[in-house]
Amino acid sequence: MRKAISFLGVVLLLIGISGTIDHLFYQPFFGFILNSVNRWVIPNIDFLAGYELYANLTVAAVGAALVIGAYRSN
Repeated sequence: MRKAISFLGVVLLLIGISGTIDHLFYQPFFGFILNSVNRWVIPNIDFLAGYELYANLTVAAVGAALVIGAYRSN
């Protein structure tokens, strides 16, 4: 279970970082997968309009917290 949570954390971290890069610049690598939150989830949630950068950074922070929590648990 710890490996699954760690894997999910790494995926969320990559999605958050890639979405941030895509929002600031252009991210051509694995855009269909890594920018999925940035392109499909965030635009469909009204209260995130205008806060896309913060939403992507929050996804990355949640991913990092999952990875740290998975490695610190017994």
